[in-house]
Amino acid sequence: MDALTELTADETAAYAEVDAKARAAKATAHRLATVGAGIKNAALFAMADALDKKRREILDANSRDVGNAQGNGVAPHMVDRLLLNDKRIDAMRDGLAQVAALPDPVGDVVGGWRRPNGLQINKVRVPLGVIGIIYESRPNVTVDAAALCLKSGNACILRGGKEAIYSNIALTQTLAHAVESVGIPAGAISLIETTDRAAARRLMTLNKYVDCLIPRGGASLIETVVKTATVPVIETGTGNCHIYIDKDADMTLAERIVVNAKTSRPSVCNAAETLLIHSQAAPALTVVGLLQNLQERGVEIRGCERTVRLVDELKGAYRSLIPVTPATEDDFYNEFNDMILAVKILDSLEEAVAHINEYGSRHSEAIVSRSYASAQKFTDEVDAAVVYVNASTRFTDGYEFGFGAEIGISNQKLHARGPMGLEEMTTIKYVVRGTGQVR
Repeated sequence: MDALTELTADETAAYAEVDAKARAAKATAHRLATVGAGIKNAALFAMADALDKKRREILDANSRDVGNAQGNGVAPHMVDRLLLNDKRIDAMRDGLAQVAALPDPVGDVVGGWRRPNGLQINKVRVPLGVIGIIYESRPNVTVDAAALCLKSGNACILRGGKEAIYSNIALTQTLAHAVESVGIPAGAISLIETTDRAAARRLMTLNKYVDCLIPRGGASLIETVVKTATVPVIETGTGNCHIYIDKDADMTLAERIVVNAKTSRPSVCNAAETLLIHSQAAPALTVVGLLQNLQERGVEIRGCERTVRLVDELKGAYRSLIPVTPATEDDFYNEFNDMILAVKILDSLEEAVAHINEYGSRHSEAIVSRSYASAQKFTDEVDAAVVYVNASTRFTDGYEFGFGAEIGISNQKLHARGPMGLEEMTTIKYVVRGTGQVR
């Protein structure tokens, strides 16, 4: 029996939508690969202008999504990921302008050499083709993904979370109309509008039309895509990020970094989830003072046995200090995406590195230290896409890295790692020129 005959009516409709948009994207990708930088940049500026002109419609659509999320009891920090406002739309527009200002990677000759037989071999950047992006409830991803795919000569098929469906429809329609107005072929930017999960499953297996799949979201989404997809996947990472306060740390600096990394926006993947503290980093009162500062900002501390004992011994010195919840093994593996921080006290830099390499997600890790030797050892031995010395993990972001936007943060080691910008959206082609050579 044909597999399609076993589908429900909704699944059949979902498959039909995905197939149609994938075929259109494939046809467009061949044409888009040859579009010059001038037209692509004009399209990016048209996208920015359109976001401004359609601002009211976009915000109204987003209000509908936010209202639905709040009515369904979605946690406030997750609603924040979903929310759009004038400031965030302006940031999207700024990101589009930044992407337009970046060099076009397509056609860049990254290497070349002449063989003894006279063959000239050049290694040239070319688009991946059709990129499918499956993501959750952050509508800004719609704009970032469309911008980076367009500038790098790729057609994109977007499949956002149902929580942001009205926002994503409004954004995608706005962007698609804008790029077509300056000569970009139709189908360069498309959104799967059905929220049926069958659509995502179909997208993951359309090897005939989709060249690459990028999941962007929580651990369960990424795991599902990696296990289900037959299309090649660039795995973007969950963010179990650590900050290690070394014995030679400046504690004033350390406190500022930890507070920023944990509390500035706890729902994002570059927020700190675990704090490691060298037992000789500072007097006990200073360490407990840092934990109290975090608690007063609403952070729940889940500590190792030494942390629990330290707080219990000194709780009399701080009236507002809340007893620490004992940490479980799972807490040190967890990406909380919330105002929760796991804390562990240890006795050496080597222990900190071992802990991070065991429990971390290879996303972003930081050391606070005045010792060059300690910092160098940390950066050499910690296995992560981004490693910081005396800075917050919150900078792991395409915009902050100067990429204008990002398609995601890759924590794997194949092809792309860290914030993925334009170069990571391309592959290479060897162009070989001869004068009649035969073998």
